[in-house]
Amino acid sequence: MFGAGGGTSSYREVEETDVIFLWGSNARETHPIFFHHVLKGVRRGARLFAVDPRRTASAQWADRWLGLEVGTDIALANAMGREIIHAGLANTAFIDRATTGFEGYRNCVEPYTLEYAESETGVPAGAIREAAHAYARADRAMICWTLGITEHHTSVDNVLALINLALLTGHVGRYGSGLNPLRGQNNVQGGGDMGAIPNRLPGFQDVLDAGVQAKFERAWGVPLQPKHGWHLSEMFEAMERGDLKALYIVGENPCQSEADQHRTRALLEGLDFLVVQEIFLTPTAQLADVVLPATATWCESEGTVTSSERRVQRVRKALDPPGGARDELWILGQIAARLGHDWGTPTAEDVWNEVRALAPIFAGMSYSRLEEHGGLQWPCYDERHPGELFLHSRLWQEPRVGPPAPFSVVEYDPPVEMPDDEFPFQLTTGRRLDSYNTGVQTGRLPSPLRRGETLDISRQDAQRLGLAEGDAVRVSSRRGSVVAPVRIDPSLRAGLVFMTPHFQDEVRVNVLTIDATDPKSGTAEFKACDVRVEPAGARAVRDSSGAKAVPVAGG
Repeated sequence: MFGAGGGTSSYREVEETDVIFLWGSNARETHPIFFHHVLKGVRRGARLFAVDPRRTASAQWADRWLGLEVGTDIALANAMGREIIHAGLANTAFIDRATTGFEGYRNCVEPYTLEYAESETGVPAGAIREAAHAYARADRAMICWTLGITEHHTSVDNVLALINLALLTGHVGRYGSGLNPLRGQNNVQGGGDMGAIPNRLPGFQDVLDAGVQAKFERAWGVPLQPKHGWHLSEMFEAMERGDLKALYIVGENPCQSEADQHRTRALLEGLDFLVVQEIFLTPTAQLADVVLPATATWCESEGTVTSSERRVQRVRKALDPPGGARDELWILGQIAARLGHDWGTPTAEDVWNEVRALAPIFAGMSYSRLEEHGGLQWPCYDERHPGELFLHSRLWQEPRVGPPAPFSVVEYDPPVEMPDDEFPFQLTTGRRLDSYNTGVQTGRLPSPLRRGETLDISRQDAQRLGLAEGDAVRVSSRRGSVVAPVRIDPSLRAGLVFMTPHFQDEVRVNVLTIDATDPKSGTAEFKACDVRVEPAGARAVRDSSGAKAVPVAGG
């Protein structure tokens, strides 16, 4: 946010704020630990607004549910911004001191009247007005989001639209007010911290900054290319062109996690050389020329992880890895040695100390201090620094320290696919409480909550199609089809259906999803594609990808 790749606030702050927006986030199921902090805030008196096409388990706790149409987030955010401006609720003192581009933003949102937003989003004009006023009038307010905002072809613009609301009201840079992208799995934030982003080095330092580049070249003894790397979608485009011929995948299962699985598998199979480093023999690993069996880093290795509140914590080895599995640091060191660079046998702490020496935001986080404090939040500039509870307090200093925060002009652009006569339903995908992503880490463990893949459908649509709970249906998009049992879900409106990616071995949901991507981030539009739903009969059948579907009763 504003140059820092992490949420602005701490978990404790959500317990003590006045207004909370969960925007495109079913945190009750997908971030249950964080949701406990949300509930503490609600019980203390905070108003919770849930912005989601489904009336999710999170929305059931909300003071207001804003049930918008899929992919209309910018229309809703811009309408809230316009209402705040017209009601005289914009924080003009903060805007003047701490921001740029306000006039362009005001001109952009002017056409987004409450009436227009209602027609596009499906959220009543009165509810939009209430949400805008509650957010702007609150002494402290926070916006939290997840993949419901980012898994769209307008991913970056969706986030910028939310940032605009914070700048408009001054709800950033103060305790209890902030902007927080909740990370989907343990240490997703840590991956970004360490430079697993195509335009950043560790500590979110710009690859193109000459001073930064020189510093890393001196430390590493090799020249760095002065250009940004490819993000994931660009890698697949490069495979298609023949520019990318070898791939090294660490802890990822794109064969099942990417949109349009037919295309993904064909491109992976077309590589000259594929290496996969994994803890399980996933479908992606089964395509590899070489599989490197790695440790489960959360229990079989030493190191650090970073949470969504930017807290870096120690991870300690509890178990020896099974069989021929090897520590990932050891694997990388062995490969480096065979490429002519002998790194010796560095420990995880040695590597972390190198990170601290090169990335100023981690400089004060020695292992001993992480132990002493139970983790520290970055930035933490030296060993006397306590770590920052929240970011961007500089925007409130007089005079302001550092550059201003820019407003962004973003326009509403509907999903790439919209329902029509041939594909009348809109499919949106998401996660459930008991599972992660393609199920590699969770599918082998028994859970009383796990019920397998279903097509979740509204009661109205089920009645119209003559479907009962458990009936088998064929779900088809322009890219493929799968068979799954029906589950009638009261949280869904007519015309919207829901599935997850958790059971790809039985129901390959990602053969349905569209690989339209955001041009700025490369994120695929997993949240919106058109499908057709037809009765399939009570038998086990194979979907168009060759996967065996779950036998179901009824029909």
